[in-house]
Amino acid sequence: MKSAVSVSIVLASSFLLFSRPLISEAIAHTDHKKPLNIVFVLCDDHRFDCFGAAGHPFLETPHIDSLARDGAMLTRAYVTTSLCSPSRASILTGQYAHNHRVVDNYHPVDPALVFFPQQLQAAGYQTAFVGKWHMGGEIDDPQRGFDHWIAFKGQGTYWPDGHGTTREVPQTTYDGLNVNGKRVAQTGYITDELTDYSIEWLKQTDPNKPFFLYVSHKAVHSDFVPADRHRGRYQDQPLPIGIPTTDEMDAGNMPMWVRNQRNSRHGVDFGYNLNGFSPEVYYRRYCESLLAVDDGVGKLRSHLSDAGLAENTLFVYMGDNGFQFGDHGLIDKRVAYEASAKVPLLMVAPGSIPKGQVFTDLVGNIDIAPTLLEAAGAEKLQRADGTSFWKAVCGDADAAPPRESLLYEYYWERNYPHTPTLHAIIGGRWKYIRCHGLWDRDELYDLESDPGEMDNLIDAPEHQERIAELNENLWSMIQSTGGNEMPLLEDRGSLFPRRDPAKSKQASFPAEYFE
Repeated sequence: MKSAVSVSIVLASSFLLFSRPLISEAIAHTDHKKPLNIVFVLCDDHRFDCFGAAGHPFLETPHIDSLARDGAMLTRAYVTTSLCSPSRASILTGQYAHNHRVVDNYHPVDPALVFFPQQLQAAGYQTAFVGKWHMGGEIDDPQRGFDHWIAFKGQGTYWPDGHGTTREVPQTTYDGLNVNGKRVAQTGYITDELTDYSIEWLKQTDPNKPFFLYVSHKAVHSDFVPADRHRGRYQDQPLPIGIPTTDEMDAGNMPMWVRNQRNSRHGVDFGYNLNGFSPEVYYRRYCESLLAVDDGVGKLRSHLSDAGLAENTLFVYMGDNGFQFGDHGLIDKRVAYEASAKVPLLMVAPGSIPKGQVFTDLVGNIDIAPTLLEAAGAEKLQRADGTSFWKAVCGDADAAPPRESLLYEYYWERNYPHTPTLHAIIGGRWKYIRCHGLWDRDELYDLESDPGEMDNLIDAPEHQERIAELNENLWSMIQSTGGNEMPLLEDRGSLFPRRDPAKSKQASFPAEYFE
């Protein structure tokens, strides 16, 4: 069995699950008389365990949970670079960052790159983009592949008057929206406004042509600002994430750079360089900010149902990367740990994807473009590192076997010098992380016995053969996809190298280096 679980398990809503052999007989994903409409909702910084169907202890996400009930919840979905712009570029192109070369949040995509919505346009689809573009700093100009365009510069803002925020995020902008090339004022809470714009476009589509709608939320990017109606909902809830002490990090054989990052802009000791930073408070605001995203999913699905479109629409919900809230003493993302690289991915397509399916094949953000193009019956991208999992998630017995691992890559940013260039093998039982350009140890974790990734086995004698094999696999994936050269781009943006002198001290070199 390679994807769907063969026995029933209990999720938040007691979803009924099926195994792939049982569902394969019931699926006729090629029987649609009309091409599938597609709605793709991308949520910023949504980590894999932050919704009800994933077993969250208090977060209320009934509409996101309904996607798991009505379709498939993909439990091994990862991004290949855990950072906004690179991940979004990988979704649009089906390529690793070393190929599309969008490796930070400040540089635009190469105009020669092909986005998969261009293929949908060629197949007769009406296409629309609504929300956060965030490739190229403050670029919000209409982009190729989209007939209808609504976007904002950089990070935009949750509220046009900025209320509710506690810090100024880099690339925050207050100059409204670009609506098909014209500047239009933002009037309300951004999550709700993007949902309303999306539904407005759906109402105007030609019923004789299929459509593709890409809803790209600002939420839940920090600084987390919930809608006023949700503010304070979880103010008494505890942080359900364990934050290790420095002694526990030392005992776990954590690399020197990880221990040093604890006292940095992206660490729990000096988060965002704020005195008195509280991961607990920040996490509560994050969860409250997700509630409007869930409301938006509900509104979109209700409109599709009321308009008679739901039965012929593929609805996809995904996070662009995860987020650390004290895991490994870190906050934010960029790293290759599960909390950073693993994301929610849920798909509903009545008559194609079985209801209540827990799909356990390994998939990446580079697979989204090939999968949606196959679902639409459109031409493939000429160059893509990802592969389609459409047949597999539909239960087709002839689907290609799933991949065993994914390549993860992150390239050092001068803006945030505390996270090094990282390459990793992710998605399987064994995670191997190789840091580049540092005088430090690498990492190996057994996710079966150590799901929190706190026991680094890189020096264990019994794993040296395994490490050599994983390193060989890593280089094979790098070389076979053309990743031998690292992108080098000019400096842009602010620098954040600060440490708090009253917090954790500089870590020592690995003990094994002293012989």
